[in-house]
Amino acid sequence: MGQPKLDCVTDNFPLMAASLTDACGAEPAWLCRKIFDWTDNSDLAGIATWLVDRPVKVLVIVLLAMVVRRIVHRAIDGLIDRLMSERSSEERDAVEAAEAATGTLRRDILAEKLANLRERTERARQRAKTLGVLFKSIASAVVGVVTFMMLLGEFDINLGPLIAGAGIVGVAVGFGAQSLVRDLLSGIFMLIEDQYGVGDVIDVGEATGTVESVGLRTTRIRDIRGTLWHIPNGEIRRVGNMSQVWARAILDIDVAYDTDLDLAMQTIKDVADALWEEQLEEATIVEEPVISGVQNFGSDAVTIRLSVRTEPSEQWSTGRMLRKRIKEAFDLAGIEIPFPQRTVWLRTEEDQKAPVKREGPGFQTGSQGGGTDDSD
Repeated sequence: MGQPKLDCVTDNFPLMAASLTDACGAEPAWLCRKIFDWTDNSDLAGIATWLVDRPVKVLVIVLLAMVVRRIVHRAIDGLIDRLMSERSSEERDAVEAAEAATGTLRRDILAEKLANLRERTERARQRAKTLGVLFKSIASAVVGVVTFMMLLGEFDINLGPLIAGAGIVGVAVGFGAQSLVRDLLSGIFMLIEDQYGVGDVIDVGEATGTVESVGLRTTRIRDIRGTLWHIPNGEIRRVGNMSQVWARAILDIDVAYDTDLDLAMQTIKDVADALWEEQLEEATIVEEPVISGVQNFGSDAVTIRLSVRTEPSEQWSTGRMLRKRIKEAFDLAGIEIPFPQRTVWLRTEEDQKAPVKREGPGFQTGSQGGGTDDSD
C-alpha cells in the first residue's frame, strides 16, 4: 500500500514544475512563486503576476525614467547657466578694461557700451535657451526610447527583430545623411562655444563678412559686396572673429626719406591721442595708442606703424578717421607723403620732321620740347 502513494507523489512533481513554468515563466518572480506555492493554482499565480507583479515593475521603470530625465535636465540647466555666466563675465571685463584704460567714459558713450553689452548678453541668453531646449528634447527622446524598450521586455515581447530593424534603418540613414549630421553637430558646438553671433564680422576662409543668421545646419554671411553666402556648418574648418570683445587697427604710414622721423612720429601720436580722448561713438579707442616705430625701409619711403585698440567692429572706421586726420596734420607740419611721379616728354610735329644728324659717335632726332611732371 505504501509504494503506490510514493509513486503518486513522485509523478506529481513534474506536473507541478511544468505548471509553475507555464504560470510564471522560466524565471518565476517572487510573487508568482509564492502564490503558486500557497494555492497550487497556476491560473491564480498568472493572474497575480499580471495584476500585481508586472504593474509594480512598470511603475518602478516609469518612476526611474522620470528621475533620470529630471537629473539630466538639471545637468543641462547647470551647463547652460555656467556658459552664460562665463559669457557675461567676459563682456563685463571688456567694459571694465575700457573704463580703466580711458579713465572715465563720457556718459553717452558709456550708456552706448552698456546697451551693447546688454544686447550681446541677451542674444547669448536666447541662444543658450535654444540650446537648452534642444538638449532637453534629445535627452527626453533617449530616455523615452529606453523606457519603452524596457516596458516591452516586461511584457515578454521579443525585442530582437525590433532592435535589428532599427539598427538597419539607423545604418541606412547614417550613410545617407552623414553630411547633415555633421552639419548639425558642428552647428551645436559652434553655438555652445559662442564662436560667433549675428552681427559679428568673421572670416571663414571662403567668405568674409557680417553674420546675418546662425542655424544648426547653416550660417549665412553677407560680404562687403552684398553677396549672401549660405555655408554649411560642417564645412567651416576655421573661424576668425574680428568683432568679439575688442579689435585692433594697425596703420602703416609712409613718409619721405628726408623727413624728421621724430617729428613725424610725434605728429602721428598727437593725432591718435586726440581721437582717443574724444571717445567718438563710431571710433572708440579703448587703450592709449602705440607708435611701434619704423616698420620698414621701402624703395621710396620710410614706414611708421601705429597700433590702436578699439571696440569690436570699429577698427575700420577708426582707421579711416585716423588716416584722414594724419594727412591733414602732415600738411600743416610740412611732412611729405611720397607718391609715384611720372615724367612725360612732349615732341611737336616739327621735331619729328627735323633732319637726322648722322655724324659723330651718335646722332639725334632734333631738339625736344620741355618736360612736365604728372603725378599718378
